[in-house]
Amino acid sequence: MIARWLKRYMPNSLYARAALILVLPVVVVLLVVSVAFVREHLEDVTGQMTRAASREIQLVLDEMVGAETQNEGLAEVRPILSGLDMRARFLGPNELPRRKARRWYDFIAPQIEEDLQDLLPDLVAVSLPNSQSATLYLRTHLGVLELEFDRRRLSIVAPHQLIVTMIFFAVVMTTISFMYMRNQLRPITRLAAAAQAFGRGRVVPFSPGGAVEVRAAGNAFLDMRARIERQIEQRTLMLSGVSHDLRTPLTRLKLGLSMLPEEDAAPLLQDVNEMQSLLDAFLDFSRGAAEGEPVEVDPADLLRQIIEDARRSGHAVELVSVEGEGTAMLRPTAIRRAVENLIGNAVRYGTRAVVSVTLTGKSLRIRVEDDGPGIPPDQRTEAIKPFSRLDPARNQNRGSGVGLGLAIVADVARAHGGVLRLSKSESLGGLCADIIIGR
Repeated sequence: MIARWLKRYMPNSLYARAALILVLPVVVVLLVVSVAFVREHLEDVTGQMTRAASREIQLVLDEMVGAETQNEGLAEVRPILSGLDMRARFLGPNELPRRKARRWYDFIAPQIEEDLQDLLPDLVAVSLPNSQSATLYLRTHLGVLELEFDRRRLSIVAPHQLIVTMIFFAVVMTTISFMYMRNQLRPITRLAAAAQAFGRGRVVPFSPGGAVEVRAAGNAFLDMRARIERQIEQRTLMLSGVSHDLRTPLTRLKLGLSMLPEEDAAPLLQDVNEMQSLLDAFLDFSRGAAEGEPVEVDPADLLRQIIEDARRSGHAVELVSVEGEGTAMLRPTAIRRAVENLIGNAVRYGTRAVVSVTLTGKSLRIRVEDDGPGIPPDQRTEAIKPFSRLDPARNQNRGSGVGLGLAIVADVARAHGGVLRLSKSESLGGLCADIIIGR
């Protein structure tokens, strides 16, 4: 329970947590040492010095007991005051004790005042304005006596110096530690940035550095990135090769079927056309999002071009909403293919498609909605898998396709570090497909 409560107040970044781990022990050590120094050493020494000074002051007061006038009293104690290096005078009838405020960091002054009050019953006031002088006001039978002497007779000189020195060197060493820690965390930050960029489909230069463990993690990331790139390349080459090699026999089949009577060749020609569509889909899937490098693109302008091309192809599609301005790092060809697939599915299973785009400082969302039958919630995960067909859920004699449309869209979204989300359209009642990409 306590750990769960503390977790809400813990910093999220590694640098902030490392700083907390570094600063917290230093602060605790300073507090413990300061308290131990004040209580175990400074208070004892101050108490001994205060008792010694109070005995000297009491001696001065005892010598004045037999005096009848103030001048006579001062004359009686003058030899003692000279030996003790003290200065004394009596306050006038209308004169009040001049009690000056002590320094805010003089944390030993309260103890001195308390001890003197206990040891000197006739004490009226104490003034400790600095570390050089101390002034005591004492009530006598001749009037209020002002007694001034060296502050060093009550406490050690500048008792705060040790704590100030500790704090100063703690700040210096903590600053040096912060600088060293930042240098140690920089390779981890670079590794995280390279991994995030690769997750969004960008390959940024990266060389391992830092401690042995960090370099090992960096080398492991480079090996993993190289393996993934090889696998993507091999998949692309394999599917492209298969698709390319099958085009030649299909062309020969079309050529042979063209020599047959039309009524006999029609069913076979339909099969050949379906195989051609299947190969085209394979080729699109094999290319995935690997075409081109990410560039700064205005998503709204790109969507307007895609929608204009779709309208020229006879699709009922419109751009209904554009929120936000700016650019995003995108692969235009891959995004075009993904949006065209969503629009194609929308007009295939519905009568029209509406497109909207929302650009914020953190994400880009491209939404395509239709008025078709939609996809049930329990089948949406299956719908984005390659070669998955949801007939008869969405197929209404409009052509079943090959089951790669949504898989290509999901692949493009993942290559940009995003995700494809399917839901029900609140405005049209059909399917709502969102491509969400982080910035």
